[in-house]
Amino acid sequence: MLQTTILAFLAGALGANATPHFVKGITKEHYPTAFGSSPLINLIGGWILYVITALLVIRADMTSHPAPAFVAASLGVLLMGVFHAHVGAFGRKVPDADGSGDVIGL
Repeated sequence: MLQTTILAFLAGALGANATPHFVKGITKEHYPTAFGSSPLINLIGGWILYVITALLVIRADMTSHPAPAFVAASLGVLLMGVFHAHVGAFGRKVPDADGSGDVIGL
């Protein structure tokens, strides 16, 4: 059960982290990553994270312990969501609609 819980948590966190990168990539917007901020890098990075998430879900065998797996995955998603909403990628906030806020590197 411990392996299922840990893998489910990681799957939730990585899947949630994949989303902003994948979305920025397909909308051709810059967004910081460890490898640069170009849309293509974000698209590929998000896709890779989705693939790893799927592999973790398969390996976790979440159907054997559905309740702990669901809670762990949900906490992983929540933790990554709070990270992106509060700290932002690499501590840099995306500008608000009115242009205020820190601008990410282009």
